[in-house]
Amino acid sequence: MKQKFRGIIICIVLMFVIFPVPAHADTGPKPSVQVDFTGMENETYYVTLLSQSDSTGPATAYDENNQYACYHEGEEGYEIWKKFVDYQDSDGYYFLQWFEQCSGNDTYVWSYYPPSPFKVLVYFPETDTFAISEICERYAFDSYFTARLDASESGTLAVIKTYHFKWEIISLAARIVITILIELFIALLFGFRTKKQLCFLSVVNILTQTALNILLNILNYNRGPYAFTFYYVVFELLIFAVEAVLYRKFLPAGKEKPARPVLYAFTANILSFVSGLWLAHIIPGIF
Repeated sequence: MKQKFRGIIICIVLMFVIFPVPAHADTGPKPSVQVDFTGMENETYYVTLLSQSDSTGPATAYDENNQYACYHEGEEGYEIWKKFVDYQDSDGYYFLQWFEQCSGNDTYVWSYYPPSPFKVLVYFPETDTFAISEICERYAFDSYFTARLDASESGTLAVIKTYHFKWEIISLAARIVITILIELFIALLFGFRTKKQLCFLSVVNILTQTALNILLNILNYNRGPYAFTFYYVVFELLIFAVEAVLYRKFLPAGKEKPARPVLYAFTANILSFVSGLWLAHIIPGIF
């Protein structure tokens, strides 16, 4: 018995070795802002986010006194950069020298320390005009918006949040169902096959997996994929401990194999954990 539990502890330690979470100073995913443009089918335009502060991450506003400029006269993009530099925002928001060219119903992404709060500013070179949004704020680790020109007010962009809550609920349900199916299949391999046993395992897994996936969704929404992966490991260990106690008490395996429920809990959780990471890699839209 002691040797079996030692083996379990060794396997848990190996989980941290096999699935490490790096903690370097500036690695890993960063918050992002994505703006999808609609109603711009025949337009070529340039997009930036104006910031309430004069810098964010490596991006900073141009100041003639410190002579820091991302573009210089004669360089490609200088004329557009100069247009943004000369733009005067009514609320004093700063241009941080980061912009992209878009065309048609395109998507603009600021994926490295985007400002918040911010305004979406669009420049149309053909008409030498600007369109600007109201003040927006990031609301999640990855914040999604949709923007279109406001037909009722010239020069104004209407920007709305467009986080896909419906798809997140569908993917949450899919993760829970797949995990439960995996753990019930493993239960059959361990000899837990009676209706009463399978119903008990189903109820426990529905409760633990629902709690796990809701917590992971909240973490991913607010703190991103690195926090998601780290706490995935932590929560799986907690779930293993809870399930091991419950299974040991309510799934007696006889005197010959008293550790079988605990071994089942460990095997089921580590396989569902590995399967979850694998599925997250091959089907990122669902996991």
